Amino acid sequence: MSRWKILLNKTIWKHVGIITGISIVLLILVFSFLNIYTHHGQSRPLPDFTGLTEVQLKSLIKKSKVRYTIIDSVHIDNAPRGVVIEQVPKAGERVKKNRLVFLTINAWTEEQVAVPNLIDYSLRNAKVILESFGLTAGELVYIPSEYTNLVLGQHYKGKPVQPGTLVPKGTTIDLLIGRGLSSETTSVPSLIGLDLANARRMAQGVYLNIGATIFDEDIKTTGDSIKAFVWKQSPPAAPGFFLNLGASIDVWLTLDESKLLENNDDSETDSSFEDEIL
Repeated sequence: MSRWKILLNKTIWKHVGIITGISIVLLILVFSFLNIYTHHGQSRPLPDFTGLTEVQLKSLIKKSKVRYTIIDSVHIDNAPRGVVIEQVPKAGERVKKNRLVFLTINAWTEEQVAVPNLIDYSLRNAKVILESFGLTAGELVYIPSEYTNLVLGQHYKGKPVQPGTLVPKGTTIDLLIGRGLSSETTSVPSLIGLDLANARRMAQGVYLNIGATIFDEDIKTTGDSIKAFVWKQSPPAAPGFFLNLGASIDVWLTLDESKLLENNDDSETDSSFEDEIL
């Protein structure tokens, strides 16, 4: 059969027509389904959710036939806790049914910041550091010291506060400031067996300060230094030994309890020797 006779065959054109018709029907069905599925032309303006808490906006979300998710929280002091601060898409934008709306809320809890280490900084630098952390300098308590206008301690609510402690942003930190040596004297307290924080507290209780802090080589982490205790001090807590108010005591710290026993033996020997001389 020639090529022309094949092209003029009615059966072939009939099949071509059927295939074309089926293709057109399928395309119409696909586009109709997509039109229904995507709600083409059925968008509506998105309400304004800002200023509402999550509980308050749920009914409005349901009424608007959209979905929501909270993607972030921020800290804004002059806004109520837990309210929506920002939404995407913005209020007024036209969205379709079941659209996901992304919300940012103002955190329920106060923003927490870590207290910086201010010890051994000048008063001016300490104030700058506090401000950079979102904190403020409170009461300045001047105590005798070898150094003037040097920060010797930091307190929160009347108690010593360790660096790294989390407090609400804007918190006031009181500072103990050196004002130079005094002509008055005090006996040297025994700091043996105390950790550094308590040793500093006891020294400041009699208007003395902690000077050099020498840690054993086996103390390698912050946790180790917190648990370490004083096994030696200079000057020692000897009877009749006095220091000017504001003077410093150097301390040696360790985790080795056997050093406490060695130190006690040395103290007893020194005491017996002093008694013999007397």
